[in-house]
Amino acid sequence: MKYLKNLWNAWSQHKNYLAHPVIALVLQAIIGFATGDWWIGAAAGSFFFVGREHAQAEYRNIKHTYGGLRRNMPWWGGMEPRAWTTKGLLDFILPSIACVAVAALL
Repeated sequence: MKYLKNLWNAWSQHKNYLAHPVIALVLQAIIGFATGDWWIGAAAGSFFFVGREHAQAEYRNIKHTYGGLRRNMPWWGGMEPRAWTTKGLLDFILPSIACVAVAALL
């Protein structure tokens, strides 16, 4: 329940979360119209933001946990829960949900 409350607080504080789903949907539309496969477009739109947020989580983790040195972090350091923020999670979950929804409808 506390996690849901944190998600809600993050949503209400940062109204610009709609920018990422819109960008992902535009990428999906470009690929969907070009190839006719909206699921590939959904994957591209989603994975763009998954990769982006994973990289940001790695950098955050390096800075705060591993003394600012990449060599100190294990290969799985970007997947550690302490590397992720609520904002970071929403920044890839919302575009993914939007792209999957559009692909399912089409």
